[in-house]
Amino acid sequence: MEIKERAEENKICPLEVAVNTISGKWKIPIVWQINEGKKRPSEFLRGIAKVDRRVLNQQLTEMVEDGILTKQSFNELPPRVEYTLTELGEKLVKILWQLNDWGKLLIPEKGKV
Repeated sequence: MEIKERAEENKICPLEVAVNTISGKWKIPIVWQINEGKKRPSEFLRGIAKVDRRVLNQQLTEMVEDGILTKQSFNELPPRVEYTLTELGEKLVKILWQLNDWGKLLIPEKGKV
């Protein structure tokens, strides 16, 4: 019985990994902003209401570490940084579009009670 419990404890659930990877209040809005062509942190700050710069930078870093984004630093004054979606990030965008369509089904139509 101890072996069975240990085996179950070591199982990896892909869905749980996926949800944990995109969890974070601003990660999905960041992906949408990049998908619309925005690449710089200052653009994200303008495009996402109420996001704190420190939290934004933390979530961008996590997304780079998770392989969703790539970060390119330019040796300029003032310093410039741009983020782009990786191939994995592009696949996430396709999934988010599907999730968006599913979310529409959850919104009641006007006039229906």
